[in-house]
Formats: sequence, structure tokens, C-alpha cells
Amino acid sequence: MSESTAEPGVWLRRYHPADGAPTRLVCFPHAGGSATYYFPVSRSLAPAVEVLAVQYPGRQDRRSEAPIDDIFKLADILAEELRPWTDRPVALFGHSLGATLAYEVALRLESEGVVPVMLFASGRRAPSRFREHAAVHLSDDDTLLGTIKALSGTSPELLQEDELLRSLLPAIRADYKAAETYRKRPGTPLLRCPVTVLTGDADPEVTRDEAEDWEEQTAGDFVLHEYPGGHFYLNDQAPAVISRIREVLVR
Repeated sequence: MSESTAEPGVWLRRYHPADGAPTRLVCFPHAGGSATYYFPVSRSLAPAVEVLAVQYPGRQDRRSEAPIDDIFKLADILAEELRPWTDRPVALFGHSLGATLAYEVALRLESEGVVPVMLFASGRRAPSRFREHAAVHLSDDDTLLGTIKALSGTSPELLQEDELLRSLLPAIRADYKAAETYRKRPGTPLLRCPVTVLTGDADPEVTRDEAEDWEEQTAGDFVLHEYPGGHFYLNDQAPAVISRIREVLVR
């Protein structure tokens, strides 16, 4: 396979280029997350699968940029950014906020004839489901920080850096607003791609019923896998999850 001529730009990170890989996996971070969360995934899957990790504005090397608090706007931008990378089969993986964003990007790609080989939706209720009174993004800084810490998705090192963590609050708040105010648009077509849902059996953010509703979002195949753990079951179950992704994509 010839070497890709695309450049990742500011939105995508290509940690382990694998020009010989038959499939690309695009990974979308959770609220408050960054592309580096998927560095271990990229390292584990290369060179069989090439991983592209999305970097949202307002964090890490993009901290000087204003965060975006609207999933539809993010999806429009990212679908455009990903077009040069669809020269080979592409799969999408998103956790929490990232799962909803991956779903919206999949819709945009499919509208242009690019059907992902798989949408992996992790730790997120189906796009048709929402919680009416979710308003973490409107809470004060201390409450927002408490929510982040309670979900156990932030590295222990960062949790000790209170000043740094507080500097990231605008991006975190924007992410929560994007997730909490999202409503699936009426008349949205079914996905054509298959959907694999991954969830923790003790996740306070996603009930089994909310996870199963992903099946209603696609005309393709659907499967749900449940793992021990809470919202960030991924932290402890990474080897099993990566193994499942490899099994699906390499076959």
C-alpha cells in the first residue's frame, strides 16, 4: 500500500504511522479528554491497524484555542478533516462524549458514500436517549471538578495538580455542555455501518437499557459487550477492549 499523502493537521494525531495497515481506526476522546488517552491503543494496534486520535481544541497543545461546545459543529469539522483519510476502510471508536461525536461523524461520512467498517460506541447511551436534568456544565468549578474526580477518568498525576486542572475547566465545561445539550435531530437516517457497544456494568452514566438502544440507530449488525467497571471501565479493561477491536478489524 502506498504511503499516505495526507497530513494530520491540528485535529488529528498519528502516533504510529502504519501505511501498510488495511484499516484505520479514528478515536474520539471523552469529555475533558485528549488525544494522548489513545496513545496506548495506537501502540498496541500498530502496524495491523493505523490509529488516528482526535485532539479537541482547548487542551494540551491546543490550550490557546477556544473550546467548542456543540457536537454538531465538531462533527462537521471532523468529517471534513477525515475525508483525506478515507482512502482505505475506516472504523470509529468513541468513549462517552466521543461516542456521540463518532456517531454524528459516521452519519456525515455515510452521506458522502463512506460507510465505516465499524462504529465502536463506548460508555455512552444511545443518541436517541438523554437525561432531561443533566446540567453538570452549569455547576460551579468545585462541583465540576468533583464530578470529574468521581468518574475516575483523570490521571492520578493530573488530579494532584489542582492549578493545572482548574486551567482546563473551560474545555471540560464546554465538553460537558456539548454532551448534555445534544439531542438527536428529527429525521436522522439509520446508520448503515455495524455498531459495537461497549459498557461498564456499574457505569452510573449508562444503563443497560440506554446502551441497548444503540441497536435502533443502525440498519447494520449490532452487538453489545459489557465489562466489569464504571464509566471508565476502559482503564482496567484496556487489554480486553483492544483485543476485541483487533479481532473485529483485522479479520
